[in-house]
Amino acid sequence: MEETNLNQTIRCIVKLGGAAITCKNELEKINEENLETVSSHLRQAMNLGSCSTQVVGMDWSKRDAVSDISSSLCDFGDQCQFNVDFSRFVVVHGAGSFGHFQASKSGVHKGGLNQPLVKAGFVATRISVTTLNLEIVRALAREGIPSIGMSPYSCGWSTSERNVASADLSGVAKAIDSGFIPVLHGDAVLDERLGCTILSGDVIIRHLAEHLRPEYVVFLTDVSGVYDRPPTDPNAVLLREIAVDEDGKWSVVKPTPQSLNKQVEITVAAHDTTGGMVTKISEAAMIAKLGIDVYIVKAATSHSLRALRGELRHGIPDDWLGTVIRFSR
Repeated sequence: MEETNLNQTIRCIVKLGGAAITCKNELEKINEENLETVSSHLRQAMNLGSCSTQVVGMDWSKRDAVSDISSSLCDFGDQCQFNVDFSRFVVVHGAGSFGHFQASKSGVHKGGLNQPLVKAGFVATRISVTTLNLEIVRALAREGIPSIGMSPYSCGWSTSERNVASADLSGVAKAIDSGFIPVLHGDAVLDERLGCTILSGDVIIRHLAEHLRPEYVVFLTDVSGVYDRPPTDPNAVLLREIAVDEDGKWSVVKPTPQSLNKQVEITVAAHDTTGGMVTKISEAAMIAKLGIDVYIVKAATSHSLRALRGELRHGIPDDWLGTVIRFSR
């Protein structure tokens, strides 16, 4: 694995959960409202205090009902006036209703590239997830965020029995140092033992955190955080703080275990080929063990904006809804 050398440390790695930015029960359908709000929140969080309030879009390709790009280009007439200094972020997104169907129906996550169905599914999965990646990059670009799509497969990521075996992070580092916001995603990759598998966005986040050491990590999901049981259960309780100890084991701090009075139950949706919330908590715990606070919070809310801005680093307000996972020093 190539060493990563950054000129400066990065501020935040953000995971855009697939269920938060897509309509997970509708094949390849983006949740446009959520994605637009999340993109706006990211711009506000990344903005280092430029006096300009005008958003200068960077998507100059044709979209439905938007064919004239000359107005965006005119905004660059006085380049100094609209120069926005963004802090250093990395964005990773899940697949949601893109890719999961293709992967689960063909068994890509189980390996076996010698099987025609798996090979076809590998191709179909990558077509789907890279399509979503492009749309997310475009949404960020419309907010004036200089985003660059970076697919793990194309950037040399591979696995061995689903664990990261190689990952060339030099491209990510160069993009960050050049003032861009890398946008990675869960992807179908080659596996040394299985032939192929699915590399989840949560695993990518953990690997990036190990090498880039951000100040904090934010997981944007479709629910308010981690619950003691499926959030659809009327008795579900939001776990506000989870502590991780030296050996990687985690325990609930708030609310107190006595007040829960029951075992924590975490479920995985049958169609999810990446482990769902189980993987998310496991990877978040490993990130927290590095001394990096992790916030799991509902996307497109005031609570997620506060987390993205880093407002929670010096204390969690009582009115904040979400889950913080941190190392128990």
